[in-house]
Amino acid sequence: MKILIKVQIFFIISVLLIACSNNEHKHNISTHQAKKTLKGVNRYLTQDDEDVMVGYARRMGWDMKIDSTGMLYQIYKKGTGEKVKALKFISLNYTVSLLNGTICYSSDSTGMLKFRVLEGGKESGLEYGVLKLCEGDKARFIIPPYLANGIIGDENKIPPRSIIIYDIEVIKVADY
Repeated sequence: MKILIKVQIFFIISVLLIACSNNEHKHNISTHQAKKTLKGVNRYLTQDDEDVMVGYARRMGWDMKIDSTGMLYQIYKKGTGEKVKALKFISLNYTVSLLNGTICYSSDSTGMLKFRVLEGGKESGLEYGVLKLCEGDKARFIIPPYLANGIIGDENKIPPRSIIIYDIEVIKVADY
């Protein structure tokens, strides 16, 4: 949380410096410097998130892999059904929780999650993650903020810049 406050303060100061610049040349230099600094902050936050996720998985004793998106995943029970593919409809039993153990959402309270894969409307980490699965699989994803709910959270139960954990079971894969 301290990092988020520092990033926000830096961003506000950068915007004020750019806005107060009278000289167009200085404005271009300030904008370039601000972009460069923000990219550095983003790299730092991304690496910090990865370190937190890997450390958490290790403490929990989970044997997880990291994929090219930066998400950690573990398929802990293999199913025998159809492979999940883009634009297929899937039904999942699920739990979404925070690293502190708080359960945010689950199929126990909201019912099964049903959606069309890669059509949008779900966290991109979940959409990419289910493509690794088949009907009947049980899996766990640890999803960094940039693949989950981002810097603002979901404005309900998931706080800003939260790493989330999806624990899912693919119940059905269908064409309808």
